[in-house]
Amino acid sequence: MKGITLLFALGLSVCFSSASYSTQGYQTPSSDLAALVDAKLAPSSYLSSDGQWLALFDRKRVETLDDLAKEEVKLAGIKLNPANFSRSRPRSKFSSLQLKHIETGAVVEVNNLPQGVIRSPKWSSDGEYLAFIVEQPTEAHLWVYNTQTKQARELAGVALNSVLTATPYQWLPDSTAIVANAAVNIGKSRLVSDADSVVPVIQQSSGQKAPARTYQNLLTSPFDEQQFKFYGQGQLTYIPLSGVATAIGKAGLFKSFSISPDSTNILVASIDEPFSYQVPYSRFATTWQILGMRGFALAELAKQALADNIPQGYDSVRTGRRSFQWRADQGAEVIWAQAQDGGDMKTDVPHHDHIYSLRSPFKREPKLFAKVERRFAGIEWANDNVALLSEWRFSDRQLRTYVIQPRNADKNRILFSERSYNDAYKDPGNAIYERNDLGENVIKVVGGRYIFLRGNGASEQGNVPFLDQYDIKTNSSKRLWQSAAPYYERVRAMLDDEGEKLITIRESKKEQPNFFIRDLGKDTLTQLTTFEHPYPAFKGVTKEPVRYKRDDGVELSGTLYLPPGYDKTQGTLPVLMWAYPLEYKDKAVASQVRESEYEFTYIGYWGPMPYLAKGIAVFDDPKMPIVGVEGKEPNDLFRKQLVASAKAAVDVLVEKGIADKDKIAIAGHSYGAFMVANLLAHSDLFKTGIARSGAYNRTLTPFGFQGEERDFWQAQDVYANMSPFFHAEKINEPMLMIHGQEDPNSGTFPMQSERMYAALKGLGKDARLVMLPYEAHGYRARKSLLHVLWEQEQWLDRYLLSDDKTTDTVISAE
Repeated sequence: MKGITLLFALGLSVCFSSASYSTQGYQTPSSDLAALVDAKLAPSSYLSSDGQWLALFDRKRVETLDDLAKEEVKLAGIKLNPANFSRSRPRSKFSSLQLKHIETGAVVEVNNLPQGVIRSPKWSSDGEYLAFIVEQPTEAHLWVYNTQTKQARELAGVALNSVLTATPYQWLPDSTAIVANAAVNIGKSRLVSDADSVVPVIQQSSGQKAPARTYQNLLTSPFDEQQFKFYGQGQLTYIPLSGVATAIGKAGLFKSFSISPDSTNILVASIDEPFSYQVPYSRFATTWQILGMRGFALAELAKQALADNIPQGYDSVRTGRRSFQWRADQGAEVIWAQAQDGGDMKTDVPHHDHIYSLRSPFKREPKLFAKVERRFAGIEWANDNVALLSEWRFSDRQLRTYVIQPRNADKNRILFSERSYNDAYKDPGNAIYERNDLGENVIKVVGGRYIFLRGNGASEQGNVPFLDQYDIKTNSSKRLWQSAAPYYERVRAMLDDEGEKLITIRESKKEQPNFFIRDLGKDTLTQLTTFEHPYPAFKGVTKEPVRYKRDDGVELSGTLYLPPGYDKTQGTLPVLMWAYPLEYKDKAVASQVRESEYEFTYIGYWGPMPYLAKGIAVFDDPKMPIVGVEGKEPNDLFRKQLVASAKAAVDVLVEKGIADKDKIAIAGHSYGAFMVANLLAHSDLFKTGIARSGAYNRTLTPFGFQGEERDFWQAQDVYANMSPFFHAEKINEPMLMIHGQEDPNSGTFPMQSERMYAALKGLGKDARLVMLPYEAHGYRARKSLLHVLWEQEQWLDRYLLSDDKTTDTVISAE
């Protein structure tokens, strides 16, 4: 938008020593950096259910500022577009569609679509139809592409409502029709608030504990409640592929809906009043029902109360029935979990959850399906003889999975996997799925005993993707295939029952990922796609995995990137580190390697990689593990271990002859920004820092943050010691802070950066705050992205690359 001025908190001009930045308007970085914003990446891919077609959608990664400036209504944790009853900022948006036939390689361009954004693609179970939404300024409609006729058409002309259900449609498993959530209030006069309707907003606590994390965009008034009902109201609608759409039952506030595998029933979650001003819509009171396709209520499964008093803890849950799902291997059988501990994992009970089931016609009493010792984490279905049941616990990060026989789930369980969910080395991989006779996605089982697993293959040598055959009867795995250097290749799909014919995605350090057909029996490899290198200016970048140790013996790793043409004989380089701390309960797990040196070198505009163009070395993702030891929680040791990890990273680069210890910058986003401020406050390892969309005062998130379960009143010292705001006087290095003005992320609301900047300014520190209009936790507008690149480029020029801080220079736009 023309005329919009970039806003800086507490003033329009900020001076750094004798140098000053231009602060008027948006700026553009140098050409190599700017080109990254418009680079064309490989499209997003969706493989048809029958493995015959690959749908390729060009990604719409960058928005215009006008797009972000459009009106948004913020209600109950949702940002919505009031003009078309859609979420205002969906994560995945596409601009065009192409289909490629797997066997013949034939390409079909879909050219008859209207202007608008494409999103939410889904294949029918028979692979004949591809459905997707075309979102336009005033309405969003469902379209289908027919692989037989090679034609796309709008389906039934129903305007969709995706305010509460982000993907507002589902295929019937038999591929004959779609059930969608229609926007019943679209086109009606909008609600208007006036002075006569304004009333005091009164909230009353009950005296019971009701801890809640710090959420944004919540309901704030009775008028907000009315708007929530107006925009959220939808009408479930049956839309046959040929014929007229018909309403299913009454309109309501539908949080979710799913179709039974036999295509005859709908499991529906409808939001009820009263609403809450303290928690988002996902925790509002909800009625769970089973409806027939004509809308008649067949069973009421639960009336969940408002969940604003869930016990503290990440594995705590609401009481009563929850986690409803259809059994994918049966025609119409619903299962759910029910806590046996009052929802509190800290309660000592033999089984924290019971699982129940209820079959069509839903008239009998529910049956106890299974008991789980820990918290129920889900079931993956295959058939009546095979399913994978998982349970977890946060206190030790444990995840446990069993092979069960659904017809008798509590007997003869086979322990399939038990590990910390952070333990990548013990990850057995994910099951390969197929469509069953009902049209549902289920685990592929061959010969009644074999399932197939694909995974990243994390190891001390880095990620080495694999395909395994797991034998249920012997509880053992056989490796069928594994990626081989110098390529990084992973299985996307199996095209046979033996695991010999595969669709893979293959890449190398210099080769963009592309699709291939790999035939293990014939030992052949056939390329399906030829996506071009998106960053030709960066082809000469070199990549090296680096391993090193922290002073407490924890092994660490990171990836070092060197600019094109650099030779160590040329001397040391300035270095930019980009990191993000993570919490662990086990030193060995914290030390694991989770990357491959053979992956394609993505440059992108988001992280540190663009600055290779300026002759800066990049140390990407140097591990900053925070490990709980000797009975202590990880955050009890946060500062000590954070600084020790950073020192180990600096030391290894200096020892390798890459870095001058006085020429290293640290940067990060979100919790990485929190890390940056802490490292500048509690060490002298870095010359400068860049902190984006961060949080700096943990007392503003008093009921927990990141992996911290204790509240402020239980751990005041931890909250204070971890908050760089409390130690701002110790920050002696220049810090650039960037933040989106519309950041809805829990814990990183924009005030965090504004208050931190005010503290640094008041203390006479060298700091700069950039507040980006219309931007959220991540940045989307092209102008914003270019300006962020410019800000970071100029900051690094001034504080990392320049040796002379007395030169009077004015930094202006190109």
